[in-house]
Amino acid sequence: MKAIVLALAGAAALLGGGALAMQGARDMPDANVLHPQRLIIGLDLSLSNPLVDDKAFAARVGMRVADTVRSLGMASEVHVRTFGSYDPSANNFAYDTVISVRARPEAVAGEIQRLIAGTPRLVSSGRWRPQETTNIVAFLDNIVRARGCSSMPTTIILASDGIEDSDYTKLNRGGHLPAPDRRVFRGCSALIIYGLGQGAGSPVLTSRLRGEWENWAREAGFATFLGLNDW
Repeated sequence: MKAIVLALAGAAALLGGGALAMQGARDMPDANVLHPQRLIIGLDLSLSNPLVDDKAFAARVGMRVADTVRSLGMASEVHVRTFGSYDPSANNFAYDTVISVRARPEAVAGEIQRLIAGTPRLVSSGRWRPQETTNIVAFLDNIVRARGCSSMPTTIILASDGIEDSDYTKLNRGGHLPAPDRRVFRGCSALIIYGLGQGAGSPVLTSRLRGEWENWAREAGFATFLGLNDW
């Protein structure tokens, strides 16, 4: 598989380097008979999220997400982004590929697993910046507006503690998520959060976070929601 163009040179080493795999779609049969899916993976680099400094946790998240990628069929899209602060310059990492004979699901899964497991190293080396705020709602709004949900079944996976800490609300201080715009998320299939409440050490907070995000996902129009603290 040709190497993948990355926005950060340090991440290229974890992913094995190379060119964007979008051209692989030329090697596939008509996508209309393949039932392709879209998978969007968001990596939360906020300081509260154990993903940025807990190697064992990052490895477990990487394995879990890789299992989903391996299940994708030909012509499916995979997009990876980082998020945290509401600052594009702080989150300019992008990985985009299409599952094809040149970018097989097991190969893409391996690259993404290495990337997620390597997040603490990328942060500690300064290649990725840990961030002071957690703009989850804004990230979801921006990525869905950019990629959409209507053209194919779309699943969004967040490697995040789920603690929104932004201009919208402070969830760890008793705040509530804002009402979503259903027009933006129309057609979205599933929202999954791995690491909900991780690092906070409070089952009460985890339960409240799960309720907040479950309600938000339902109001946004997602068909399903899954929020896991541990697995």
